[in-house]
Amino acid sequence: MVMLKSRSSEWAKSATSDSNGQFEFNAVPIGDYSITVENAGFSQAVQNVMVNSGSEPIVHIQMALAGVKEVVNVSGAAEIAPTDSVTPITLVNRLDIERTPGASRSNSLAMITDYVPGSYVTHDQLHIRGGHQTSWLVDGVPVPNTNIASNLGPQFDPKDIDYLEVDRGSYGAEYGDRTYGVFNIVPRTGFERNNEAELVLSAGNFYQTNDQLSFGSHTQRFAYYASINGNRSNLGIQTPVPQVVHDAANGYGGFGSLIFNINPSNQLRLVTSLRRDYYQIPYDPFPNDIENAPTADNDFTPQFPSIGLRDGDHESDAIVNFSWIHTFNSRLLLTVSPFFHYNSANYDGSPNDFPVSTTQNRSSSYGGGQVSFNADVAKNNLQVGLYSFYQHDNELFGAFFNDGSGNQPFTDIEHRSGSLAAFFIDDKFKVTPWLTLMAGMRPTHFSGGVSENAISPRFGAALNIPRLNWTFRAFYGHYYQAPPLITASGPLVQFAQANSLDFIPLHGERDEEHQFGVTIPFRGWTLDADNFRTRAVNFFDHNNIGESNLFFPITVGQALIRGWELTLRSPRIAHRGQAHLAYSNQIAEGGGIVTGGLTDFSPPTDLHPLDHDQRNTLNVGGDVTLPWRSYASTNIYYGSGFSNAFPGQPFPGDYLPQHTTFDLTLGKNFGESYSISVNALNVANRRVEFDNSVTFGGFHWNAPREIYAEFRYRFHY
Repeated sequence: MVMLKSRSSEWAKSATSDSNGQFEFNAVPIGDYSITVENAGFSQAVQNVMVNSGSEPIVHIQMALAGVKEVVNVSGAAEIAPTDSVTPITLVNRLDIERTPGASRSNSLAMITDYVPGSYVTHDQLHIRGGHQTSWLVDGVPVPNTNIASNLGPQFDPKDIDYLEVDRGSYGAEYGDRTYGVFNIVPRTGFERNNEAELVLSAGNFYQTNDQLSFGSHTQRFAYYASINGNRSNLGIQTPVPQVVHDAANGYGGFGSLIFNINPSNQLRLVTSLRRDYYQIPYDPFPNDIENAPTADNDFTPQFPSIGLRDGDHESDAIVNFSWIHTFNSRLLLTVSPFFHYNSANYDGSPNDFPVSTTQNRSSSYGGGQVSFNADVAKNNLQVGLYSFYQHDNELFGAFFNDGSGNQPFTDIEHRSGSLAAFFIDDKFKVTPWLTLMAGMRPTHFSGGVSENAISPRFGAALNIPRLNWTFRAFYGHYYQAPPLITASGPLVQFAQANSLDFIPLHGERDEEHQFGVTIPFRGWTLDADNFRTRAVNFFDHNNIGESNLFFPITVGQALIRGWELTLRSPRIAHRGQAHLAYSNQIAEGGGIVTGGLTDFSPPTDLHPLDHDQRNTLNVGGDVTLPWRSYASTNIYYGSGFSNAFPGQPFPGDYLPQHTTFDLTLGKNFGESYSISVNALNVANRRVEFDNSVTFGGFHWNAPREIYAEFRYRFHY
């Protein structure tokens, strides 16, 4: 008898090995597991294993003859790193999220930025590997979204996540085309609870609070989890000056998960998520600041005079994701997943804004699904599938001029529809137990403002060195990223042309990626290093019309992003502490002409640093168990500075200042029901001008010191 059981919940599967002692489990979610093997006349054997997407872990368990006295030994060693995957992967579990300083807050992205090399938030947007475009998935099913640079915060509340798997390039054909990062979440399901609820309350400076009530339970066939949450703070997004002015934020939402096992061969899953968020747009209240007024010698003009703005941003998001998983036998698996996604971002200016009061409201609806078929045939793991959705957008642009220019106010309403269909086929061929070859192809057809076709081939290899267990990997592949549906006409085009700008159709981004790396496990430690090179045509970015705060996606002729990355994760040291490190040395450059979206028809440029280019990024952190059921966790972040400096600023060269922050959490558990923690972010209150991009209120400074306490109460019902 073989039992596979989650180490973080009551999720479990059992099987009986064949006459050769072989066994196999299908449809296993991402996470940490233990395998228990029992047989008459032998001592029970237990081994830990980590399951990642796109990987098929193989475990070898040696059973000892039973003695007069049987003892069960459970190894505390870390799991063996994947030996058949070409994708660099970072896995973050719910304990990491709970203990990492600031990571469990509803709008926090620390669960990504503290653990994933080359990831950071600049001009209020998450960037990873030099780009904006990332994909969120739920249990491997994509949440479609073709819009960029319009929504803030994560797709899901971190408190609802059981595991977060971050894949950085080298994707198989089944994983779509968002080159820079894929965030695949395993949500809370209820298997980790037994008629149990949890209340989370927090309070801190800037009048902040992040609260949640969740409950869940399970039987052998059914599990449910549901939560509601609310948050608010006077420090919402990055401010254009060190002072916090007009920067409140609030939001609320809910999440639900249902799993029903009809029989051993059929499982139904339903995931729903609802969110509403509001952000005040901060402004610079000082008229003589660099962004509010030109210099006397007119070396530069005001980039974004925000002194008169009282803008706000309203966002909504709703997801319904249903999956039917059918197991034909131990080697054949079918997954059918219809979905619906609604997303909106409404930027509204005060009627009295100076110089221009602007409105830009967008709502997008996506309906579609994914069907995938997995088969293990001989030495091949074959995956074939179809991913498709229909999209409808409603967009409103408006501007009212309070600057005495005589420009007439205007409103432009756009309705656009589009669709995407992608077929994927991917095969992993295990030549030997230590060599895996991967090949796949993803033909895609997009129809919207333009109609485009792309065929994306992908190839990879993973070589495991026996005894050492070092795994070398290499990858070469192409990607196609569908463009937003945004268009412009009538008075909006006239306004753009009056500012020496115009609109040209957006085309999809096409990327070519080379990557190689190595994973080295040693006595429970795991070191992963990789080198990547991504060359993009029609690179997605964003721009604005003059001082209007109307932002539009654009495509740049070309981009070249390359870098070295390193991650290190320790086991539990002396059963007390665990450490993690993520480092990136990265160069992000763009050049050519604007090939789509809002353009001033500037002549071609050579490759130059993009505004989110930061050469060195380092995160070092960990947590340690202290006496009296208490713990401490910390994270130190270092960034070498973004390439946003321009003439007239007191910074050398093209880069803004380097910056370092230190975060700390101290917590204590009181019995099994209560826990309290105190979180301090940017403890030393180090402040620097972080970014000079013109988005959401002008320039951006990093956040000041934040201190808040969190209370957790678990109870049964």
